[in-house]
Amino acid sequence: MSQGMKRRDFVKGTLAAAGTALGVPIFGRGEDYVFKTALIGSGWWGMNILRCAVAAGRSRVVALCDVDDNQLQPALDEIEQLTGSRPKGYPDYRELIHGERPEIVIVATPDHWHALPMIEAVEAGAHVYQEKPISHTIDEGKAMVRAARRNERVVQVGTHRRISPHNVSGMEFLRSGGAGKITYIRAFVYYGMDGPGRRYPDEDPPPGLDWDFWCGPAPYRPFNRSVHPRGFRRYLDFANGQLGDWGIHWLDQILWWAEGEYPRKVYSTGGRYILDDGSDAPDTQVATYEFEDFTVTWEHRLYGGYPEQKHPFGCFFYGTKGVFHMGWLDGWTFYPKDSGQPVLHEEPRLHQPDDQNIPELWADFLEAVDRGRRPRCDIEIVQRSTNLSLLGMLSLKVGRSLEWDGGKETIVGDPEAAALMRRKYREPWKYPAV
Repeated sequence: MSQGMKRRDFVKGTLAAAGTALGVPIFGRGEDYVFKTALIGSGWWGMNILRCAVAAGRSRVVALCDVDDNQLQPALDEIEQLTGSRPKGYPDYRELIHGERPEIVIVATPDHWHALPMIEAVEAGAHVYQEKPISHTIDEGKAMVRAARRNERVVQVGTHRRISPHNVSGMEFLRSGGAGKITYIRAFVYYGMDGPGRRYPDEDPPPGLDWDFWCGPAPYRPFNRSVHPRGFRRYLDFANGQLGDWGIHWLDQILWWAEGEYPRKVYSTGGRYILDDGSDAPDTQVATYEFEDFTVTWEHRLYGGYPEQKHPFGCFFYGTKGVFHMGWLDGWTFYPKDSGQPVLHEEPRLHQPDDQNIPELWADFLEAVDRGRRPRCDIEIVQRSTNLSLLGMLSLKVGRSLEWDGGKETIVGDPEAAALMRRKYREPWKYPAV
């Protein structure tokens, strides 16, 4: 079956589903309704999201939660300054959710803490803006999607590139056949450290940080300043390295173009050849995804990105009419096969700080809640993208190719690898029921 025919059929189904109300009592009572809003995880990116929520004018921030008081108190101070009202601060997300009963919850915790707060929030009746990747393991993602559907809540995921103007127009160009038939896509990130990094000794956690709670369902390890704050993604107990962080954005762009397809086989190789900083995520990795009629590769290295400085992030779509680059800070560019044709380019339109499009995604989230529809970056859509990252990491861990049944969401014929779709939680935390 052709790419065009399969994708047209998928789009028809997607549009039909998007046009159907969720069938739930909607919190919104018109475009002027102001939502009781709470943030779980008050660090750098969580505050980026919350500032956009406040600026949109439809959030009354009632509470913030963080196990690190060194992050929580400055965040409370900032929101008080922005809004004139000081939210309550909580160290435990469960106390926040059941004590404040927020209508919207933003979950911006480290990756290993994504599943439990999101599930708790939707089960308490809140709609959720969930940071990516949706989960640390595949079965967590299944449980999160099912919780959202069971409770008929809107769950938007922060893959804001699906709503960035240049990404939208670039996708329209690809879908219109501007690059011709595409059979190979290369996604990549080349940036980071250019040396072994620095080792820090384990030490007592700083006053105000509940380190045991921070580790939560993950294995406990002594506090180390290279992990928190903002270093956790280099540690596989808490995240999935560069593929689990940046990979989800660019693999999501590919699945956006592919409209519902999933790979049949996944293979990844790589390792730690440069870094010697005490972390354990690969500094070099290549993953190959075999789809029915096209192939995808992911590449990253945390060193030596100089030749690719013109395009250090993104996806190259290789088509019969030329090569299309979907980027970030560099917008998109099409290099036609015919040298007589002009190179086409569109600049990005991004917001500061951190060059993002959170306001547009937040507006779509509010509209989805108001109208009872699925959001642009619905959790089930981004679960598929998250799964691609997680499958690449699983293949690297077991050292072999994996066969993936996307319909059943399972690894086929490899019980050892399939067992890694979940992990044992540290007591007293319980793995969410799938």
